[in-house]
Amino acid sequence: MKTISLGIATALCLLISPSFAQKANPKPNPLKQEVQQTIESRFAEMTELSDKIWAFEETAFHETQSAAALSAYAEELGFKVTRGVGEIPTAFMAEYGSGSPIIGIMGEFDALPGLSQNKVPFKSPLNEGAPGHGCGHNLFGVASLSAAGVIKDMIAEGKLKGTIRFYGTPAEEKYFGKLWMIRSGIMDDVDIMMDWHPGDETETDVQKGLALVDFIVEFNGQAAHASGDPWNGRSASDALELYTAGINYYREHIKPTVRIHYHIQDGGQVVNVVPDYSRLWVRVRDTSREGLMPVWKQVEKMSEGAAIMANVTHKVTLVSGVHEILVNRTGSAVMQANLEALGPISYSEEEQDFAKKIQEATGKPQIGLVSEIKPMKETLEHSMGGSTDVGDVSWVVPTIRMSATTAPNGTPWHSWAVVASGGMSIGHKGMAYAAKALAMTMVDLYQNESLRTEIKAEFKEKKGDYVYKGIIPDGPPPLNAGY
Repeated sequence: MKTISLGIATALCLLISPSFAQKANPKPNPLKQEVQQTIESRFAEMTELSDKIWAFEETAFHETQSAAALSAYAEELGFKVTRGVGEIPTAFMAEYGSGSPIIGIMGEFDALPGLSQNKVPFKSPLNEGAPGHGCGHNLFGVASLSAAGVIKDMIAEGKLKGTIRFYGTPAEEKYFGKLWMIRSGIMDDVDIMMDWHPGDETETDVQKGLALVDFIVEFNGQAAHASGDPWNGRSASDALELYTAGINYYREHIKPTVRIHYHIQDGGQVVNVVPDYSRLWVRVRDTSREGLMPVWKQVEKMSEGAAIMANVTHKVTLVSGVHEILVNRTGSAVMQANLEALGPISYSEEEQDFAKKIQEATGKPQIGLVSEIKPMKETLEHSMGGSTDVGDVSWVVPTIRMSATTAPNGTPWHSWAVVASGGMSIGHKGMAYAAKALAMTMVDLYQNESLRTEIKAEFKEKKGDYVYKGIIPDGPPPLNAGY
C-alpha cells in the first residue's frame, strides 16, 4: 500500500474537520460575527493609534513612542504587559488568560529611513530626509493587537478557553528583533502563531520568501597625501572597490535564486587623502538557508582577497540573518476560508481615484485598488520577494500568515507611495480587515482541537530533524548601532 502524501492527507483531514464542515453546510459562527462587530466598534480608536505611530516614524530599536503607545493600549484592553523582552527596550509581550491552547500573534511598528511623506498621491516629503512607514508597519501592530483584544474579551467572558499573547516585535526592517525574542525563550510554549503584513493584495500568504544574512566588512590601511606621497599610503578604499568588483564578477556564477546587495557606508572622506578606513554593509539572500550558507561564506572569504591585494587588514562582523518561512498550509486553509467569508474590501470613488493617481505617479497601470479574494496559491519551491524574521518564528512554532490590501496594486514597496496610503483611509480599511480575519481564524483555532493537532503535525513533519539556531552573534542586540 502506498503512503498517502502529507498534502493529500491534510486535504482529507480538512474535508472532515469541524471548521470545514461548517463551510460545506454554512452556519454562521456567532463568535466570528462578534469579531466583526467589535472591530468595527473600535475602528476609530484603531485609526487614531495607527496614525500616531505613522507620525512617530521611528526606526529599528528606536521605536520608543510607538512601543509605548501600543503597550499602553494593550493595558487599556486588559492585557498584562511585560516590557523590554529579549533585551530590547521596545519589545514587549501582552498576555491574557491561562492554560492551553496558547495562541500568539505578532505586530511590527518600525519605520524606514528617508521615506517621509505627506498623505497625498504624489511624492511630497512631510519632513525632508526623515523616516516613514514605507512597509505599513503603523497598521501592522495595531491590527494584530486589536485582533488579540477581541479574543481576550471572549476568554474573559468564558466564550473561549486558553491564553492569548501579543508580541510587540521591533526592528524588523534591520537587525530582525524577533531573533533575540526567540532566543529569550518567550515563544517556546506557543501552540500556533498568527501573522499578517500590509500589501497590495488580500490573500493567504503561503510563499516562503528568502533566507538572508547581513554582515559588515571593514578595511583598515594607512593614510597618506594622495598626491605628495601616495606610495606611503595603503588605501582602504582600494580594498573596498576590489571587493565590490569581486562580488559583481561572482554574480555570473551563482544560482538565479540568489540575491547579493551591498551599501558603501564609508569610502573615505576627502579626495586628497589616501583613505585608511572603509566600510561596507553586505546582504546575501537565497530561497533557503541551505542555498544561502555557501554563498554567504564565499562572499565573506572574498573580502580577505581584496585586503591582500590592497595590502590592508580587514574585519568581518555578523549583524544577523533570517530563515525562509516554513509554510503551514493546513493553517493557511483555515485563514483562506475566513478571507472568503469576509469577502473583498469595498472602496469609495475617492479612494480609487487616490490609488490611480499614485499608480500614475509611480508609472504603474492605473487599475486602482485590488482586494479580490483569490484561491489559495501553490507554495513555490523558489518563491522570490523579500525576507522577514517571521521566517525564524515559523521554525519555532507553526505560523499562519496573510496580507491585506493597504496600498494600490503594483505600488513600489518601501516607498513614499506606501507611506501615503498607510496614513489615510486605504490603509485604515486594510488594517481593520486584517484584524477581523486574524481574530476569526483564532476563533477556529481555540474552538477546534483537532485542527490544532493537524497544524502541529504538518509543522513537525516539514521541520523534520532540523534544530533551529538563529543567525545572530553572541551578546545583546545592537541597540545603538544606528541605521
